[in-house]
Amino acid sequence: MSDVVVQVVRRVLLPVAVLFAVLVGLGLLVTRVLATTWPFTVEDAVNRELAAHRAPGWNDVSLVFSTLASTQLIVVVTVLVALVLRLVLHRWREPIFLCAAVSAQALIFLFTTMVIDRNRPAVEHMDDSPPTSSFPSGHTSAAMALYVGIAVLLALRARSRPAKVAWWALLVLVPVGVALTRMYRGMHHPSDVVASFLNGGACVAIMARAVLDRTLTWGRAKLPLGSSGGDVAPARTTAG
Repeated sequence: MSDVVVQVVRRVLLPVAVLFAVLVGLGLLVTRVLATTWPFTVEDAVNRELAAHRAPGWNDVSLVFSTLASTQLIVVVTVLVALVLRLVLHRWREPIFLCAAVSAQALIFLFTTMVIDRNRPAVEHMDDSPPTSSFPSGHTSAAMALYVGIAVLLALRARSRPAKVAWWALLVLVPVGVALTRMYRGMHHPSDVVASFLNGGACVAIMARAVLDRTLTWGRAKLPLGSSGGDVAPARTTAG
């Protein structure tokens, strides 16, 4: 087995499979084992409380955040940001990281909903219900992977600590807002969005370790960082 295949299995496939198993395990605990145990017994009350306090202004705000995590916009933003990264940095490492993180969370979300059959909250739904389980929240998971993934890349290139903090604060607020929005709009239970934070965040961490780690060789000689920030090939040497 080649070094590349071993690295892919160890750093990508195995961690993603473990994460999928964890999400399924959490889903079974929430929907079956601990369904009659606090705090899951108060989720319906939380859903009703949020629905009871809807107002036109908050409805508009929630629609904005919900749209930021819609499937169509997530795909468009991911592709555009990946293209910009490729054109600006002149390498594939960062674009692959972002696309891989978003794609991995989507696959885990999709397969988890196939295993966990959970009804959506018993309140008025402000959006059309897609044909998937309520657990976990696809919007929240996608927002976590995309916007936190972008925050990671921007923070790595920021020249000052205040800039790093600003990028993190600005972009992390998006998935938080999406999570609150999905509950407010009656589309998900609190535990659905909590599980999605885990899915999206873990996928970012897995792909950062697999793709952004410059100590990895991926079956070729290590590429030192050139003065321009791009990967350059090592100089040839002749045997003495």
